Amino acid sequence: MGVDLEPVGAMATAGLVAKEIEGDAGKTAHGAHAAGPCANCNAPLAGAYCHQCGQAAHVHRSLLHIAEELAHGILHFDTKSWRTLPLLVARPGLLTRRYIDGQRARYVSPLALFLFSVFLMFFVFSMISGSGADSQAKRAAGLEEARKTLSKEIDHGRKLVAEREAKLAQAKTADERQDATEELADARSDLHDTEISLAALNVVPDPNPKHGALNRNDTTRMSTDAVLGKIGLDQSHPALSRIVRHAAENRELTLYKMKNSAYKFAFMLVPISLPFLWLMFFWRKGVTMYDHAIFTLYGLSFLCLWGVLIGLMAKSQVTESLVTAALLLPPVHIFMQLKETYALGWFATTWRSIAVLVAGSIVLTLFMLLVLFISLR
Repeated sequence: MGVDLEPVGAMATAGLVAKEIEGDAGKTAHGAHAAGPCANCNAPLAGAYCHQCGQAAHVHRSLLHIAEELAHGILHFDTKSWRTLPLLVARPGLLTRRYIDGQRARYVSPLALFLFSVFLMFFVFSMISGSGADSQAKRAAGLEEARKTLSKEIDHGRKLVAEREAKLAQAKTADERQDATEELADARSDLHDTEISLAALNVVPDPNPKHGALNRNDTTRMSTDAVLGKIGLDQSHPALSRIVRHAAENRELTLYKMKNSAYKFAFMLVPISLPFLWLMFFWRKGVTMYDHAIFTLYGLSFLCLWGVLIGLMAKSQVTESLVTAALLLPPVHIFMQLKETYALGWFATTWRSIAVLVAGSIVLTLFMLLVLFISLR
């Protein structure tokens, strides 16, 4: 089983970013110097941290510490994590309420937790699904991108040749004609080289050759053309029809691009969700959009971790009863988080839980349309 290295690198980056967002609050500096100047701002030290800039008194200078920082950045499990994760699972409303009310030193911030959780989910999905098809799709994406780049360079080269031909025609003196001739020769040479490169790239074989691929592509193209012709898309929206046809004829490439865009733009789930939550509470005093943002970030963090659990359970082929029980977790979690976060009664929590589930389906649909638009753009 192969591993796609891109999500691995993305998860490491997300862990390090989350660590920087979280900062060093709550940590202790072992072996800190109690006296002497701060290495960062030269202020006198009187404890484990500088009172002026906040840097730790003890500055590590070892390769082992770099490895420790990397491991912590990827795993991001410290004391605050062990306090946050149990509450996120068992008492999500209490965790959300405490963070909104300002009790933040003991817990991982919702943004840091969301960043790490979403990349962890895509990392695990990449691990358990294998990367054979992804690698082929990635190679196809690279070839297509190279063809587009060369095509743009050829268009630019042709315009440059036309401009320099016009300049040569307008040259009056011998020196001007000589300079214009040399510039035109350079432009034609560059254009010729680029055209040769594109021609060579066009003969590169399909990265995913399969028996009968030509017939299957022809069938796909025929069915796509039939659908486009039936709904009149070819005539009314030729640009859109070309996009749809390209996506239908390159399904693996399209799916790879969508997956790649999904984890890069996962943060867009938050602003898309906020208006729906606002509609459920706009008449209540003291409930702000900030409250909804914290609620959404912690809720999405749980759903990402839940996705990791479902993926691992599917990979390990556990019993159907356990999978069914796991599928019931999100509605229960939403109910628990709503009730305690906003101090709601049973009836108010119930109808809002149903509304959140419906809104979640709409948000997911809008997000997937956004991802599809970005992928096919």
